[in-house]
Amino acid sequence: MFLRILTLSSLLAATVALAGTGGQAGRYLEVEDYLGGVFPGGVPEAQTLWVSGDLRDQVEHILGHRFGALRTRYWYDGEASAWILEEIGKELPITIGVTIKDGAILNVRVLEFRESRGWEVRYPFFTDQFTQARLAGEGQLDRKIDGITGATLSVSAVKRTAKVALILHEHIDQAG
Repeated sequence: MFLRILTLSSLLAATVALAGTGGQAGRYLEVEDYLGGVFPGGVPEAQTLWVSGDLRDQVEHILGHRFGALRTRYWYDGEASAWILEEIGKELPITIGVTIKDGAILNVRVLEFRESRGWEVRYPFFTDQFTQARLAGEGQLDRKIDGITGATLSVSAVKRTAKVALILHEHIDQAG
């Protein structure tokens, strides 16, 4: 009996240990903390951009699917804009912060990841590739972004989100 309990305990411990290494889904950064890092002098008031007409067409072309909102919130201090956007990886949304200044990406941060695979997109070795990226026409980035083996759908989601943020920033820059 003791041997059986010991075996079951060992099996349970091994299962828990292996389950912990299976994925790193979770919330990595709160929106307030992200915005505080983007705007250290004080976070500007949130503004709303209506996504309609040609802008909606551009966004949906980049995403490859319908954009599910009529409007999106952003923060803009007259120079840099910060966007908190969600895009589906494989099945669940990834919450991504993108900051744009002078038509180039300042940073990309994964704020929350909800799936069991592809979470490596949160690390700087991946997100730092977007720094200073711009749109190069036809909704493409001006540089190649290296993927991550086993995270293809998550990589694609982050790339699409970065492109959408650049388009949205262009729109507020043109309106202002």
